[in-house]
Amino acid sequence: MTKQALTFSRTDSAKFFRTLNKRVNDYFKENNLKRTGNWKLYLKAVIMFALLIVPVALVLAIDLPWWAQILCMITTGIGMAGVGMNVMHDANHGSFSSKKWVNKLMGSSIYVLAGNDYNWKVQHNVLHHTYTNIQGHDEDIDAGRIIRFSKHTKWLRIHKYQRFYAFFLYGLLTANWAITTDFIQSYKYLKRKLAYGKMPHPATQWTKLIIGKIIYYLIWIVLPLSLGFAWWQVLIGFFVMHYTAGIILSVVFQLAHVMPNTEMPEPDENGNMKNTWAIHQLYTTSNFSPKSWLAEFYTGGLNRQVEHHLFAHISHIHYSKLAKIVKETAKECSLPYNEYSTFWKAVSEHYNQLKVLGKKPNYA
Repeated sequence: MTKQALTFSRTDSAKFFRTLNKRVNDYFKENNLKRTGNWKLYLKAVIMFALLIVPVALVLAIDLPWWAQILCMITTGIGMAGVGMNVMHDANHGSFSSKKWVNKLMGSSIYVLAGNDYNWKVQHNVLHHTYTNIQGHDEDIDAGRIIRFSKHTKWLRIHKYQRFYAFFLYGLLTANWAITTDFIQSYKYLKRKLAYGKMPHPATQWTKLIIGKIIYYLIWIVLPLSLGFAWWQVLIGFFVMHYTAGIILSVVFQLAHVMPNTEMPEPDENGNMKNTWAIHQLYTTSNFSPKSWLAEFYTGGLNRQVEHHLFAHISHIHYSKLAKIVKETAKECSLPYNEYSTFWKAVSEHYNQLKVLGKKPNYA
């Protein structure tokens, strides 16, 4: 599909989003709450950074056995994903703090994941949140030729087996950021003049990207080498860390959008979408583990993707309260509210969806 300009419907007979917005605004006003983070989020940020930094510091400072080093790097990967979901994600949506400089500082933690804030904001805030699950526009459902996430993607024979190999490939997400993805995205986004906010000067973006990568590799590769670790030890630790973070982040995302209960609509020949933007989010997004404290805490509320997609400017610490409002309003308007009761139920259904999408279509 060519990247034609898309227009979401302006008609909404149920006045869903207007009613929902009023109820959410009333909730914050009546409870005298800020929409951004509070001490709970700041404490969680400290915990996630500790999970990231302390294990790798132990590896660098103490002569640990190999199995302890592996466990430490796995824990660092868990911390890396935790920082991404709890700190970076809120901050780059402007919801971590009411202060812009704090959001900018915490948003820069994307560099801990080997990413780049400009690329992430365009790919996530602009393309994914605006054109959720629309083939050719939402890059999060574009896995190249190796995995087929949408029925609108060309089917290849290898897709028959994707349910067996997809989860193994998910772990390469952040490693790809570290090596190739950021350079490819910067080139594409600058060429298309895409930005979330002010458009950066190309020279500034390229300089920032290259310097960021150099610092990243100095910290994660050169530093341990200079401390006497063998090159193969460094590469194994680097891979284990990134693979752990990558598979966590990828699975959390896939459980929100590539599921049997989520749709992947296409625009008509004029580029018009059937639903308003808000209703489109209900049809294309799904929650999991709504009653799990651990899922809520660790994923930064991303187990409640419905609430996040409707109110990305609100910190995830409020999602559990907003969920009741969203669910009731959707029910009143006879609209879907997609949700799986447990994490493992959602994983099972995602596996089944990979299986369905891997079958040869009648037209192929």
